[in-house]
Amino acid sequence: MALPRARLLGLLRLGIALVILAAVVWAVARNWAAVSADLGKVTGWALVVALVLAVVGPILTMLGWRVLMTDLGSPMHVAPAGGIFFIGQLGKYLPGSVWSVLAQAEMGAKLHIPRRRSAVVGLISIGLGVLTGLLVGVAALPLLLHTSGSGHVGWLVLALPLLVVACWPRLLNRLIALGLRLLHREPLEHELSGRAVLTSVVLFVGAWLCFGVHVWVLATSIGGATGPASLALASVAGYALAASLGMLAVIAPAGVGIREALLVLMLGQAMPTSAATAVVLLSRFIITAGDVLVAGGGWLYARSHHLVSAHPGQGAPAAPDPVTHEEGRP
Repeated sequence: MALPRARLLGLLRLGIALVILAAVVWAVARNWAAVSADLGKVTGWALVVALVLAVVGPILTMLGWRVLMTDLGSPMHVAPAGGIFFIGQLGKYLPGSVWSVLAQAEMGAKLHIPRRRSAVVGLISIGLGVLTGLLVGVAALPLLLHTSGSGHVGWLVLALPLLVVACWPRLLNRLIALGLRLLHREPLEHELSGRAVLTSVVLFVGAWLCFGVHVWVLATSIGGATGPASLALASVAGYALAASLGMLAVIAPAGVGIREALLVLMLGQAMPTSAATAVVLLSRFIITAGDVLVAGGGWLYARSHHLVSAHPGQGAPAAPDPVTHEEGRP
């Protein structure tokens, strides 16, 4: 019996992700002696500071998501917003980018938030996250392309107008309306405002800076950099660029493998390759730990308010599907 197309694509994505991961593991194992020596140089305070930054980053992202949700008609206190967003974000560790959106939509429905609205905000957040990550990371593009560092400012000047156009509220609202129409869904009750888009963009940029600085803290602790300026550029801008490109590669869960390979390549131009590899390994571990910590806090709230349940059938009743049952502003 032939497998459904969706299942075949899922298996293909999983297979590609495993190949990428295996290649990264093999590269690390081949240089493990040097990498392990560099890992031993990291101080305890550097790990603590990096973990704090890895927790602040998702919180800023959640606040940006909450701003968009509020603007479209579903205002929430920070606690339920965190419960929905942080648990749903664990879906990014599965191949594909839609699992977190689906999880957030299902949990939000128990708070009578239309699934359509949650899905739109989730997809917009992913799109703005990638765009702002590319903006922060564009200065590291010469490192990735092995070109002259004199092009940093030029790339930034080119990226800014593109970001403004991509984040233009009127264009975003037209794209949202077109997407819903193509999916045969009812239009949203409210359009996004320019203020909400700008606020969320600022929060997303802040999140990228937190993630980048956590890499710089680890890299500084290990040492061996050719210069402080080049290390800061490779850490902050390099992380944003590598992670954004990893997000675009939906075949890899949470960009695993792709992000690491690109970041090692860029950090390797500011410090020894073994040290760069050590930084990237620690970064992946700390980022994952940060996701688990905030998801744990979100789960405690969601569990106590019946947004998630241990047994099927428990919890508050889900809101009606907004495709067939329209709702006004909550």
